[in-house]
Amino acid sequence: MSKTRISLLALIVLIAGGAATLTLFNPSYEAMHLAHQKMHGDHNIHAHDVTDMPGLKGENASPEESKEIAILFKKFDTLTREVEMLPNGIRTITRSSDPEVMDVLVSHAIGMMGRVEAKDDPKILIQSPTLDALFAHGDKIITTSEVEGNSLIITQISEDKELIAALHTHAAEVTDMVDRGMAAVHERMVTPPINAAKVTK
Repeated sequence: MSKTRISLLALIVLIAGGAATLTLFNPSYEAMHLAHQKMHGDHNIHAHDVTDMPGLKGENASPEESKEIAILFKKFDTLTREVEMLPNGIRTITRSSDPEVMDVLVSHAIGMMGRVEAKDDPKILIQSPTLDALFAHGDKIITTSEVEGNSLIITQISEDKELIAALHTHAAEVTDMVDRGMAAVHERMVTPPINAAKVTK
C-alpha cells in the first residue's frame, strides 16, 4: 500500500455550493452566473463546449491543472465514488476503471492539496463558492489520504463548524459531478445548490 498525501479537491474545482451552510464565508453566486453567461452566451446557455472546456481555465491555474480537470470531466463515466459524512468532516473513496484517468486523479489531488494548505486559490472560472471557502481557510482543515490499488481514499476534518458544513457540501457536489459530468456543473450555475445530505454514495 502506498500512501500519498492528497487534497479532496480532487476531481474538480467546481460546482456551486450551499449558501445556507456557508453564511460565515458569504460566497457569491452572482460571479458564477456571470461566468456561465460568458462561457455560453445569452442565447445558448444550455450548451457546453465539451471539447475546449473554457470554463476550466483559471486566473491562477496552470495549463496543466486545467488539462487534468478537463480529462476528469471528459472521462467522468470511468469514475465511481463513496462518501462517508463524518461529524467533523468527510471520508471519500474515489476510483477509476481507467488507469490513466486514475493517475490524473491522483496528480490533480496532490496538486490541489498543496494549494489548499497554502491557501493558494486557482480561481477557476466555474469554481464553486464552496471551494472559495475551503481555499480561504485551508489552514483549518486536516487532510490525510492514501492510494490503495485503484482507490483514492481521503479524509478531511476540521474543528470549525462552518468548514465542516462546507466539506459536506463540496463532497456532495463532487459526487454529483462524478455521476453526471459537466451537466452537474451547468445545473449548479443556473439552479439552487444541492442538499449535501442527499448525495452520500
